[in-house]
Amino acid sequence: MSLFSELQKASSEEDVKDAYIKALRLKSYQKNLIDIQTKEVWFEAKVGCKVSTYAMFTQLANYVYVALKEGEYIPPFLCVIDCMKAAVMKTEVILPLLKDKSINIKWGKSASDITQDALDIVSQYIGTHFVSFRIETQEKEFIDTVQNAISTGEIIRTQITPDNLKQVFDRWVEMIGREIRGIETENYCLLFFADIMSDGTVSTHENLPAELLHKNNRPTFLLDGKLYELGNYDGYRKFWAIYNRPPEVEYRNYLLERRDSLIPTDERSFKGAYYTPLHVVEKAYELLNRTLGKNWQRDYILWDMCCGVGNLETKHSNHRNIFMSTLDQADVDVMKAAKTCRAATRFQYDYLNDDITDDGKIDYTLTDKIPQSLRTAIAEAKAGKDAAGKPAKKILVLINPPYAEAGSSDNYLNEEKNTAKAKVAKTRVAEKMMNSYGKATNELFTQFIARIAEEIPNATIAMFSKLKYVNATNFERFRQNWNVKYLDGFIVHSKSFDGLKGNFPIGFLIWKTSEKKLNFPTEISCEVLDKDANPIGEKSFYNIPSKEYLSNWITRPKANEEEVIGLKNCVSPNGVGKWSDNAIAHFVCDSNDFQQGMQGTALLSSASKIGHKGACYVTPENLWQAAVVFTVRRIIPATWINDRDQFLQPNSELSDEFKSDCLVWMLFNGSNLTAGADNLVWDNREWSITNHFIPYTEDEVNAPDRFESDFMVRYMEKLPKLSGTDSPFSFEARAVLEEGKKLWRAYFSATDERAVRDKFKLNRSDAGWYQIRGALKERSQSGDFPPVSFTAFESSYRSLTEKLRPLVYKYGFLR
Repeated sequence: MSLFSELQKASSEEDVKDAYIKALRLKSYQKNLIDIQTKEVWFEAKVGCKVSTYAMFTQLANYVYVALKEGEYIPPFLCVIDCMKAAVMKTEVILPLLKDKSINIKWGKSASDITQDALDIVSQYIGTHFVSFRIETQEKEFIDTVQNAISTGEIIRTQITPDNLKQVFDRWVEMIGREIRGIETENYCLLFFADIMSDGTVSTHENLPAELLHKNNRPTFLLDGKLYELGNYDGYRKFWAIYNRPPEVEYRNYLLERRDSLIPTDERSFKGAYYTPLHVVEKAYELLNRTLGKNWQRDYILWDMCCGVGNLETKHSNHRNIFMSTLDQADVDVMKAAKTCRAATRFQYDYLNDDITDDGKIDYTLTDKIPQSLRTAIAEAKAGKDAAGKPAKKILVLINPPYAEAGSSDNYLNEEKNTAKAKVAKTRVAEKMMNSYGKATNELFTQFIARIAEEIPNATIAMFSKLKYVNATNFERFRQNWNVKYLDGFIVHSKSFDGLKGNFPIGFLIWKTSEKKLNFPTEISCEVLDKDANPIGEKSFYNIPSKEYLSNWITRPKANEEEVIGLKNCVSPNGVGKWSDNAIAHFVCDSNDFQQGMQGTALLSSASKIGHKGACYVTPENLWQAAVVFTVRRIIPATWINDRDQFLQPNSELSDEFKSDCLVWMLFNGSNLTAGADNLVWDNREWSITNHFIPYTEDEVNAPDRFESDFMVRYMEKLPKLSGTDSPFSFEARAVLEEGKKLWRAYFSATDERAVRDKFKLNRSDAGWYQIRGALKERSQSGDFPPVSFTAFESSYRSLTEKLRPLVYKYGFLR
């Protein structure tokens, strides 16, 4: 357990001392009047965090003063500690004050009872000559500093490395950045690099976007010709008392390349500021060698129009064939300062907005930013020959474009703040060049593809991106209008890329584009790489018409005008919704891909009000379909590899046994949120919900009262008997029903305490599986009831699951 975690549990000063002793691995120590006393360090400890660092140092100063008078040993370091903060100082800092006989400090009756006079004098004298730490975020730095002080006799500042870059930057913003007058927050990282890439006076790099200067012996920053001064300098002094600058030579250029990790998340999504790890870049170049030939770096002109700080090109051996453009001039400046691809042509260019006319054409004279040599290469590539009539060099577009999406829930932000969502929707490419691309217009990376198709229609594209453009429903029109031939590719875990949320595949796919009409491939095969870029297998992705998707298979009854309570989970009111004739439940089945299969599948006893576009009403007529779709969407374990797979309609007639197995599997799944409850209040009205999904009669489970509905019992009685049995259910399904019955009986064998009844709205007999399971687990944890074992039930449910999983593939629901 971390030091900070231990400190949050501390209830006494002794707990605080023990936590620090353990974390610092102190061996020879004493606990006396001085809280922790070693040969090298004296510690003053407090529980909580209300006593100031200066007050604790003043108390230690009193101990040192007494030791001086009595000729006792004094350690080289003093340290103050509590539950939230710590600070360390060389004892020599305070000695001149304590030895000065002309200064009469009124200490007070004891060191633990210091006077205001003592506090004022000591505080003013030591000023900022100590190194302070916030334990929650700087635990490691504190421990390293104290241990180094003990072993070396010096306070050694923490090095800035790739491992702590983001943490150091956040601390810099807190202590320095927020004190810089007039600077925009998006420019913090530029000033940060100017500050750390300097020894205080001399910069390690020429031509960085920002520069550290000094005015009246105080640090000042220069950016875009404007000076920025600090409003307060205490934080600056304290920060550089903790950290050492500049970073080691081996780290400097790499740290500059990681500017992406310091950009705010929403801005990163829009700009595509996601660093491509070098081990993944190496795999990309290996694939390009195999696909385009070993001389491709000589034979192709390369353009990366969203290059960031250029790490995707660092493995290229022929920089004179490279054109690198990026949205931010600061990225160009960083590349020049770090001497990244020095022989390449590097320039600022907004590929999704610059040089696009009102009628969707490309006119380089609008900005004159595109170098003439690149314009010539594009023209020759289109013509297929150069000015001398020889075959023109082909063009390779090598990009890791931004992943922002206008319709993404991550981008549902305030439009007034010019958010990523607004920017995605308003680019010139989206407005002027994508009328035939459908909902793919919402994606930034497909906007790059759309312009490339217009600008360089016979280019080869090697692109890192999500895989949705290969098989997602919203990209069907895009695939119909993009003329390409698939060459090769791999997928790699999204965890390889810093800053990406979730677990999903990032594809590096190579395409040959054409002006001629080509059909997008129905299947592509990729090598699969883990997050360390080690090969672990192959994976196919399928381009299948949406009419064959499972989402279009289930019958969807229309809504009527009946009002019902809206639910955001099992029994929590959230608005008012509409119902449907003869409906018995509301089935949430968002989207059609595997990503939504787990989180977007649920069954409720009233209307869902979370905004589920794919939800449908369940009636006696479509219940069997709902059970099948529910099971198929939830039963296969989700992995990062299958995250973008699409669910398909069955390829053959489903057996009665499969249908009834799915029904039972749905009834006892954790996402079956059907329930019975009264007194659900919304808009000053009381509502009730009825549970139609209880597979037992009142007598079978010893219910104290009548169930409002016996629909499921009657429905199950009418199911066709399986061949050779007198039951509609398989052996595995019957086992689940039998073990479930025992749990239902256990629930009705006692009455829960009021808090549990209120939590799960247990005010009627027709409680649902979610309510019953929750109540039984609460009982077991309370200790007031005999614990109820779920072991036998879970074993039988697992057997049914294992039986059904291969059938999902047999019936073609997944390929």
